[in-house]
Amino acid sequence: MRRVKIFSGSSHPHLVESICERLGIQPAKCELKKFSNGETSVSIGTSIRDQDVFIVQSGSSKINDSVMELLIMISACKGGSARSITAVMPYFPYSRQSKKKSHRGAITARMLANVLTVAGINHVITVDLHAAPMQGFFGKPVDNLHAEPLIARWIRNHVPGWRDAVVVSKNAGGTKRVTSLADALKLNFGIVTTDRCRPPVNGSTSLDASSTLGNIPDGGSVAHAEIQGESHLDPVATREEDRSNQRATPRPHVNTSGNPQVVPRSHPHLNTLPTSSPLINSTRVESESLSPSPTRILPRRSHTPDQDGSVEEYTDERAREVTTGRLIQGHIVDDDYPSPILSAMSGSIATLPGDQFGPYPSEDRDPMTLSFISTTSSYRPENALGSTFDAEASEEDEEEGLKNPELEHTITLIGNVKDKPVVIIDDMIDSSGSWVAAAETVVKRGGANKVYCIATHGLFGDNALEEMERCDCIDYIVVTNSFPISPEKIRAARKLVILDISFLLSEAIRRNTFGESISQLFLHYQD
Repeated sequence: MRRVKIFSGSSHPHLVESICERLGIQPAKCELKKFSNGETSVSIGTSIRDQDVFIVQSGSSKINDSVMELLIMISACKGGSARSITAVMPYFPYSRQSKKKSHRGAITARMLANVLTVAGINHVITVDLHAAPMQGFFGKPVDNLHAEPLIARWIRNHVPGWRDAVVVSKNAGGTKRVTSLADALKLNFGIVTTDRCRPPVNGSTSLDASSTLGNIPDGGSVAHAEIQGESHLDPVATREEDRSNQRATPRPHVNTSGNPQVVPRSHPHLNTLPTSSPLINSTRVESESLSPSPTRILPRRSHTPDQDGSVEEYTDERAREVTTGRLIQGHIVDDDYPSPILSAMSGSIATLPGDQFGPYPSEDRDPMTLSFISTTSSYRPENALGSTFDAEASEEDEEEGLKNPELEHTITLIGNVKDKPVVIIDDMIDSSGSWVAAAETVVKRGGANKVYCIATHGLFGDNALEEMERCDCIDYIVVTNSFPISPEKIRAARKLVILDISFLLSEAIRRNTFGESISQLFLHYQD
């Protein structure tokens, strides 16, 4: 390739050597060094006048040094009168910061795109951006290559019984990536979602704002809700219940005489109120004072036999494909495992006002303000953007929550993975918490026989690789060499498989040099 120079940054020199070997050229000479105070110095050792320059610099463990080194190399090539400068960034730094996460947060990925443009970049080649819309941050062309064809080929060649495999997303944010791979391989897919079990508010052990206020009818009062909670004492209290609360609808019961009787369904939480609660003392209404009114009884839905005597039954097969489990410190536990939330709240239960566990409130304080209904109804969310607790947390917050020993999570698997190989896919592996949790869920709850954790970028922050190696539910960890992994980690990892993307990048460089289309690089080919 004439009039082409490929320079290597200090982040991933082995990948650059593989790219140049496939292109049949040598890496251009460039001297990179640091001064004693940490400043980066770049010196181009060959003529680049009127040349097409490609600078290969991926992310690394020293991400800020890699970014600054790339900017200085771009500036040096621009000053050397290069015809075009293309940044080949297999892993784009700061790609996870592509949107604001708080009022005063920064969109760092957009800032880096602007800095690259100011430095003199003409083109960017990258692989599997964390968020595809990031391409709009650049004022220059961006080729966002995909490692999906490479991963799909590896699955077809190395996963036994891959036609029965299930592609699973470890969070709701990666469903688009999972469905794309599942469609390419004609496989089923599943989703694993994690939701934090939130502690009760201010000592309330079994009631929250939504469950309390949701049982109060429109135009009703707290006293009416209290009567519903004590409906086991007087059946008359179950009259005219809210239509929207179908779970609290009286169930008809036919006695031996054939007359229907109403069997009230008591609320499991409201019925556990202590008899000396200040709320009950201040709002209780005697059942004798209630005026009688006709009771609405819903007839029991019966199955009518067909002509052949069989009875039609409605069964939802999809409900069998939903599996839930308890997650404590990032691991699946049994249903009888003690909850850390209840353990943390055990000391505060004894301080509930006005019951046998604590002293009655003083007369100078309003009992209503001390009741749990008033406390929970006045609760305000703590989210900085004003959202509720049900708002989806970021991946970083989820990883931190999984490691917290005082939190319990509910993990849900949607999809049938029993006795099937499972491929858990995402764009990168940084922390191990969500990967281990998803793997344990599909094996211990779903019954999968093998688990493959596959990602494009293997960042392996902290001890992520070691923790995934210790997980018995993970059989293989598959990543590409877009991000440099230390030789020590590679030698110590027996489950790690590294796919080479030098062919993908070298072909993209060749096609850009000769003005050919790169659309062929996104296609899947059968072996």
